[in-house]
Amino acid sequence: MEVRNYMEVVVQHLLPGILKRNPEVCSCERCIADIKAIALNSLPPKYIASESGEVYSKIHALSLQFEVDVTNAILHAMNKVKNKPQH
Repeated sequence: MEVRNYMEVVVQHLLPGILKRNPEVCSCERCIADIKAIALNSLPPKYIASESGEVYSKIHALSLQFEVDVTNAILHAMNKVKNKPQH
């Protein structure tokens, strides 16, 4: 298994629902990429390299505070991109 940042998986999972609730934010490919990059840069990385590491991270991801932190990072990133889109 390759090493990967589990935060990318979480952001990728939560972003579509958050975008759906915020239709005023552009959802073009460039804006979505910018939102992901800004959100991920503000979150601590959670690298996984094994199946057990992935299981641990998924269990941790179920915590309410973890989801709130990731959601807040995405919303902050969306506001930045909304106010100054690069497309």
